[in-house]
Amino acid sequence: MQTETSTRDRIVVAAARLLQRQGYVGTGIKQIATESQATLGSIYHFFPGGKEAVAVAAIRYSDQEFAALLREALDGEDDPAEAVLSCTRQLAAGLRESGWIDGCPVTAAALETLGADSEIQQACADALNGWEGLVRDKLLRCGFPAGEARELATTVISAVEGAEVTAQVNRSEEPLLAAGRQLARLVRSYGIGAPRAAVDGARSPHA
Repeated sequence: MQTETSTRDRIVVAAARLLQRQGYVGTGIKQIATESQATLGSIYHFFPGGKEAVAVAAIRYSDQEFAALLREALDGEDDPAEAVLSCTRQLAAGLRESGWIDGCPVTAAALETLGADSEIQQACADALNGWEGLVRDKLLRCGFPAGEARELATTVISAVEGAEVTAQVNRSEEPLLAAGRQLARLVRSYGIGAPRAAVDGARSPHA
């Protein structure tokens, strides 16, 4: 069972990296097999639905991977504006280190399957909605009203997605860093700071 699990994981991770770098259309099932050091038979054993089924699993894997990065960045700063800025800085650094090829894990697949009522589109939508939820929850913990938190979260994720693509095209961190600075300014304009628990802890003589 351990060998089967390991093989499936290799297939999913390899597919995730290929989709991230060359999109759904540009990724073939044979290439996934080669990159994951698995046979075609193994791929169809774990994913009877073929390439689309592998892609869905890969997108969901990438979704969780990016969510972990986002959650770490958001939780690493008490101030919501600094948290957003930290996130864009981390994404910019990661993109530069990858040689400008490891962008958003769902963008390419999402754009290539627009208009299709497919599991891939649903997986992409779930990913984006989940990321928005993480930002929204951070803002709510910091005291933002629900409506503003929801719209700000949508704005943050939408801006970061666009900035990441622009950074890749220009092979420059600046679009992401600029987006981060402006998003932080937008968040600060509400005049709401760190979560109450963090502020209370800072004020407590026992902290």
